[in-house]
Amino acid sequence: MPILLRKAGQPQPVGNVSPPIAFDPRFTDVVAKGAQLWSLYDQAVFSEGPVWWPAREILVWSDVEGRRVLGWHPDGRVEVVVDATPFTNGHTIDAAGNLIHCEHGSRALSCTTPDGRTSVLVRDYDGRRFNSPNDVTCALDGALWFTDPAFGLHSPRQGALDEPELDHRSVYRFDPRTGQVERMADFEQPNGLAFSPDGSTLYVSDTSQALSGTRHEIQAFNVTEGGRLSARRLFAVIEPGVPDGFRVDRRGWIWTSSGTGVQVFSDRAEKLGLIPTPQAATNCAFGPGERRLFITSQQHLYALDLGG
Repeated sequence: MPILLRKAGQPQPVGNVSPPIAFDPRFTDVVAKGAQLWSLYDQAVFSEGPVWWPAREILVWSDVEGRRVLGWHPDGRVEVVVDATPFTNGHTIDAAGNLIHCEHGSRALSCTTPDGRTSVLVRDYDGRRFNSPNDVTCALDGALWFTDPAFGLHSPRQGALDEPELDHRSVYRFDPRTGQVERMADFEQPNGLAFSPDGSTLYVSDTSQALSGTRHEIQAFNVTEGGRLSARRLFAVIEPGVPDGFRVDRRGWIWTSSGTGVQVFSDRAEKLGLIPTPQAATNCAFGPGERRLFITSQQHLYALDLGG
């Protein structure tokens, strides 16, 4: 029997926040003026890693420091999907419909099937353990791309204090069919990542400012045939705060967390709008048909309905 954390019921309007701000008229076609931010849950410790799981028809997200993966149902219920996690953070859905987890504590990428079976997919590169896999996305060819910063090695609240076995912090490509792991690009502290709708561009955030560095930016790469990366470039510097996690919609717009909420950019790096949140946003995800945006923010899960 799942652990019930919130009974079915209506969401609560968030009153202590400014309405969405448009910097470009295209933004109001998607986010209406005065669109209401809703509170779906407010009892997590540190919320991250949201993703819509079609096989279960729920929004899944991590309470990283509470060591649980949570699930929000459309009727308002919130239940524990996975309990006593190894500080699970980012999620994606793979080509088979499974839920893929990034685990800081186990320093691994793992999988939960719709019927609840779990397994570890990969935990090392060249015989050395990863640092603390943070976020993951599924490419059009079914490969899983993930980031491996060192955040989980520096905070016992989100991992375990330990020395890294690798001398780099990188983006990796894991092929579930062959088990092959490839190191694709190095960063100071890679964090969120997502592909453009056609898979031709990969976006990766570097948030070393959150640890001891200075970067708070999103970089972009061209993805060539065969999954190679080229033409590395700065896409946008995000301030205030850091682009902890982000998503790309069907238009190619980038919706990224920041210190003020969710900032929205066109694929040409034009700043289109801002969805303010009461606390710094940590990540976001779309619901079915991109009709709703879910936002994680400290102990909260928020939602805002979209149009267009």
